[in-house]
Amino acid sequence: MLDIKLIREHPEQVRARLALRGPGQGDAVTHLLELDEVRRKGLAQVEALKSRRNKASKEIGALMGQKKFEEAEARKQETRELGDQIAALDKEVAAAEAERDRLLLGIPNLPHESVPEGASAVDNPVVRSWGEKRSYPFALKSHVDLCESLKLVDFARAAKITGSGFLLYTGWGARLERALIQMLLDLHIGEHGYTEVSPPFLVGPQCLEGVGQFPKFREQYYGVAEGDEGDKLGKLYLIPTAETPVANLHREEILPESQLPVRYCAYTPCFRGEAGAAGVGTRGMIRVHQFDKVELIRITAPERGYEELETLVGHAEKVLQSLGLHYRVVLLCTGDMGFASAKTYDIEVWAPGQGSYLEVSSCSNCEDYQARRMNLRYKAQDGQNRFPHILNGSGTALARLFVALIETYQEEDGSVTIPEPLRAYLKADRIPAP
Repeated sequence: MLDIKLIREHPEQVRARLALRGPGQGDAVTHLLELDEVRRKGLAQVEALKSRRNKASKEIGALMGQKKFEEAEARKQETRELGDQIAALDKEVAAAEAERDRLLLGIPNLPHESVPEGASAVDNPVVRSWGEKRSYPFALKSHVDLCESLKLVDFARAAKITGSGFLLYTGWGARLERALIQMLLDLHIGEHGYTEVSPPFLVGPQCLEGVGQFPKFREQYYGVAEGDEGDKLGKLYLIPTAETPVANLHREEILPESQLPVRYCAYTPCFRGEAGAAGVGTRGMIRVHQFDKVELIRITAPERGYEELETLVGHAEKVLQSLGLHYRVVLLCTGDMGFASAKTYDIEVWAPGQGSYLEVSSCSNCEDYQARRMNLRYKAQDGQNRFPHILNGSGTALARLFVALIETYQEEDGSVTIPEPLRAYLKADRIPAP
């Protein structure tokens, strides 16, 4: 969440930065500040009343010792009345604070000053590209056709088992998916210096709130109940990304500065209810409710946050470079950024069978926005407790990487060539033609 002190001291600046995200984004600031003022005035009044009550309480003993019982009784009545006023004010302060904090949780992060202004994805500038689009002397197949002809994914049986938007990898498809996951983990752990973790796939709502997915996007995720006990819904959720559990690993902790930067890498499946409306672009593997991803998390001191972001993007790019896949890096504009992000790069890989770029990685610096929500701090060398920057990036996401790979490396005879880095995992150089 944003620093309430920042909003209090620079409200117009905060409104202006939020307005860049879109109409109405800064509307809550005025009411939030009104509630904050009610809270602060109420706290001051409570302290003044408590001081009066303490003074009256001390006088009671002295008056009793002097046998001034009538005056002592008057002081007792005064302390009771002061107690009632304090209780009423405490209730008012608590209500104002709760509503203020509710509004605060619903305000997105401020865009970094280097983020370009824009309203949607069409305004995102391309920062750089790598590689070239491959040309083909034959008619290209889409990943759907390749998956069906090579029996890589059984779309029909997946739908029969669970419903639309889910995948059943089979044969070479299952092996390729597993090989990609293993290759990504080995790359980031062995070459990029991340520590691998394997987190739970279920988390409590406090973790979703910590990374900014709750409360705004609550309806997009899968709540889980034990058996048919509906009253237990809301206690656990399937993770939408490994960012959710991994970024929360140190919630409510104070890390020594010497431990920074923290670098974690994790493979998990990801579960998302908002896979997309039926229709164009939803057939096949482009938009699904469950997919695999290798996630990268970095926790760092604020002065290194944006240097670390560039490093993070480079690590995600290395995946596509290793596989020889053409891609581009785009910088998201203010109107297209994620809720918790201060600055985001998307990496989009070229999928020739689709004739379009597919996002396979999103790398963001959330600055101290998430750290404040989860109360994660570090003790700086000067002894002060500070909030670190938390960064996240896909390193990378499947199934779109799977799509780009098989479409890029398809051959005229219907086979698919395996890129060199994957051959040791698959113990083959191609997926044979049917």
